[in-house]
Amino acid sequence: VIGTPVDEHLNPDPEAVPNAVISLLDVLKDGQHLVLRSTVYPGVTKLVEKVIANSGRKIDVSFCAERIAEGKAVEELIALPQIISARTPEAVERAKNLFGCLTQNVIVVSPEEAELAKLFTNTWRYIKFAAANQLYTIANDFGVDFERVRHAITHDYPRAADMPGAGFAAGPCLFKDTMQLAAFNNNNFTLGHSSMMINEGLPLYLVSRLEKNYDLSKMTIGILGMAFKAESDDIRSSLSYKLKRILRFKAESVLCADSLVHDDASLVSEDELLKQVDLVVIGAPHRRYASLKISQPVIDIWNIRKQGVLI
Repeated sequence: VIGTPVDEHLNPDPEAVPNAVISLLDVLKDGQHLVLRSTVYPGVTKLVEKVIANSGRKIDVSFCAERIAEGKAVEELIALPQIISARTPEAVERAKNLFGCLTQNVIVVSPEEAELAKLFTNTWRYIKFAAANQLYTIANDFGVDFERVRHAITHDYPRAADMPGAGFAAGPCLFKDTMQLAAFNNNNFTLGHSSMMINEGLPLYLVSRLEKNYDLSKMTIGILGMAFKAESDDIRSSLSYKLKRILRFKAESVLCADSLVHDDASLVSEDELLKQVDLVVIGAPHRRYASLKISQPVIDIWNIRKQGVLI
């Protein structure tokens, strides 16, 4: 597995995948079929083709980016259409035959079209979440429950059926792929950068709202759910940790719990957290939190507890 993250300056590394291929040249042989599945910076497939050509090996290269959501791999590998791309008819046919074992619903495009298709997909989702989060802050600042407004908009109204609720939009894909696309377009991507500011700024916004209603300096705050999404143990780029860092400057103390996460020794049990805290923030909307007995005030921007999202 080859990750394609952006660095601390939000720049992608177009050489990561080609360098990985270079490291494998000793085991690559004529007649093989090399399939790239990682989300890549546009043009990386061409770089890989160049590496193969310069090596003198006759290997078919195709770019067929994975499209699955984390936690749904087995289901979505079969259920979703597969976008495949290659430079030659022979490589296209080999990719068709390979993914035809999973689905007959394949879409053939050029490598450059496929590279953009994957980045556009993740960027589109990131922008949609940002739009919802911006509307949430507008409604909240106006003293109106965004979930009631969203329900009114989406109920039996097909043109708004895909309007998401508010929530932390983070994790290892959406943010970094939006920034990859921005870098590819010479950082001329106002919509993408605005989405980053909204989504990455949501933890700070929540704390600013809490400060208006509570004296945080005298409170112990609990965060339930540290994964980047519901029903996951993946904490990569989770905004719950950003929320934790902000609250550590503002609150007397902060406790965090997530029964699905096992690689963070600082976490406490849910029972211990609920015994000690004065207020609870839902960081990741795990299903169990919907019915968990909590006597303290709960900040639930996901509305998993169906009590509204107004702060």
